This record gives sequence, C-alpha cells and structure tokens, in this order.
Amino acid sequence: METEKETGSGIGFFERYLTLWVALCMIAGVAIGKFLPGIPAFLGRFEYANVSIPIAVLIWLMIYPMMLKVDFQSVKDVGKNPKGLFVTWVANWLVKPFTMFGIAYLFFFVFFKPLIPETLARDYLAGAVLLGAAPCTAMVFVWSHLTHGNPAYTVVQVATNDLIILIAFTPIVKFLLGIGGVSIPWNTLILSVILFVVIPLSGGVLTRRTLIKNKGETYFNESFIPKFGNITIIGLLLTLVIIFSFQGQVILENPLHILLIAIPLILQTFLIFFISYFASKALHLPHDIAAPAGMIGASNFFELAVAVAIALFGTQSPVALATIVGVLVEVPVMLTLVKIANRTKNWFPAR
Repeated sequence: METEKETGSGIGFFERYLTLWVALCMIAGVAIGKFLPGIPAFLGRFEYANVSIPIAVLIWLMIYPMMLKVDFQSVKDVGKNPKGLFVTWVANWLVKPFTMFGIAYLFFFVFFKPLIPETLARDYLAGAVLLGAAPCTAMVFVWSHLTHGNPAYTVVQVATNDLIILIAFTPIVKFLLGIGGVSIPWNTLILSVILFVVIPLSGGVLTRRTLIKNKGETYFNESFIPKFGNITIIGLLLTLVIIFSFQGQVILENPLHILLIAIPLILQTFLIFFISYFASKALHLPHDIAAPAGMIGASNFFELAVAVAIALFGTQSPVALATIVGVLVEVPVMLTLVKIANRTKNWFPAR
C-alpha cells in the first residue's frame, strides 16, 4: 500500500499546500477589502477594455511558465497509440463541459434554490461552465508523475489539448452560457482566449524553440525552466488576494456559498475521472496511460478559467468567485484521485 510520503513526493511545497495558501489568500483579500478598501479601489482604476491590467500581468506570470513545458513536437507521434488520446479528447470536450453544466445547474437551481438567489445561481453556473470547458494543461504533469504515468504520452495529451482549447473553448462556453441565460459577446470571449491562451502559448513555444536551438535541450530543461520555480503559484496567489479584496463583501454576506459552490465541482471532478479511467480500462490501456487520461479530464485549467471570468465579468463578479472555489478544492480532490489510481493499478494490463 502506498504511503502518504510516497504520494506527496514529486509535488512541490507550494503545490502540496495550495488549498491552504488559497484559504489564507481569501482571508487576506477579504480583510483588505473590509479594512483597506482604498487598495482595491486604486487597483480598479487600472483597466483596459474591462480587463484589469495588474491581474492580466499576474495571470500571464501564471500561464507562461506552464506553456514553456509543452512540447508541440510530440504531436507528430499522436498516431502511434491514439486510444488514450481519444479517451482524453472525448472526456474533455464532448462530456466534461456538459456534465459540469448539468450538475451545476441541478445543484444551484434545484437543490440549493432556497439558499442561493437566482441571480447569484446564474453567476455561479457561469463560473462552473468556465471551469468545465478548461481541462488541465499544467498540474496534470504533477498528477501524471505521482501516478507513474507515461511522461511522453502525457506531453502529447497536454499538447493536443492546448490546440483544441484554441478552437473549442470559445464556442462551448458561448453555447452553455447562452443556455444558462448568461449573454456575452463573441468578441469579448475571443479576446479573452487570445489574451490568456494564444499570447502566452505563442510566447512559450517561441521561447522554447529559440532556447533549445541556441543552447540545447539540457540547458532549457535543467537551467532555464527551474528559474521560474514557483512563479506560477506566486502569481496565482497574488491574483487571488486582489480578487478576494474585490469579493470581500460578497463573501462576508454569503459565507455558506463557498461550500455550496464546492459541492458540484467536487462531484464533477470524481465523475469525469472515473468516466475516463473506466473507458481506458474497457479499451485495455496500460495504467501509465489510463491514469493521466483520467487526471487531465478531472483537473481544471483554473488559471484560464479565472482569467476569462475576470475579463468577461470583472473582478467583483460572483463568476470569478466560483472559479476561485475551483482552485480551493483542486489539490485535495486530485490527491485523493491519485491515491485511488495508485491503489487500482492491478485493474490494468501490464506493459
């Protein structure tokens, strides 16, 4: 049986306690909004096209280091063993966004109807949709490592996922938000994807190719990438402090809503994992492909979801709050799934 120490190895200090840091950022942000309201008021003055410039800079700090790690050269190997990729693509793009919408709608508009006003329920649904339409592209490398996943195959899964995001994210979000009664203009949504996916992705690809060409892959992987260290997590936490400073009044008025938002997000995470995991088992895939396939669908690209929520609805919107709850529950839930995957390795054929 796997020990706690083994489960924790391979995940950094900041990542391991991410839920704790997020909770502390929530407390700090709410305190700033309550006792130092001049700070969020000052930061709120720096906007362009309804996008907060300080938050945009921090979000680029979050996403850019992750894009550096994606090797798009691996896409050329897709045809060698496509079954695991089909599981990932179907679960991420044909199942996950729609089950997220269905589960969130059921809880926010039916089960929690006496507890959540309809206007807030609609905003929370929009946040859940943004999470459901953004499958993981970064932390999945950690989950894959902890489940002894095939690293080369995981890279292909992530690389193709990033390419699909460019095409599928905008129409899926537009469609589902329309069903949920949330109207957003196409140009705003497309601008958000350009700002927070296309630009950092292009920058990451260009940087990777240039450095590897001039200084070699060893320098890139062993010297350049480590320089960024915990920049992604630090950028995320600073972003959350700012967002929570704007969200302070909403949280103080509705503290129970944090838990209510978390419940459907957690159920969705387990559902998508087991859909992908059992589909991989039915296709007789080895465990080192099945586990990452389950993880990449279950986990969320919450950095993108937070960024788009802010760009579309603003830092003070409950939509942004809903995406942040996704960050709050991400690590403990995914570590639970890591344990499940490692303890069920015998379900899958040996390589």
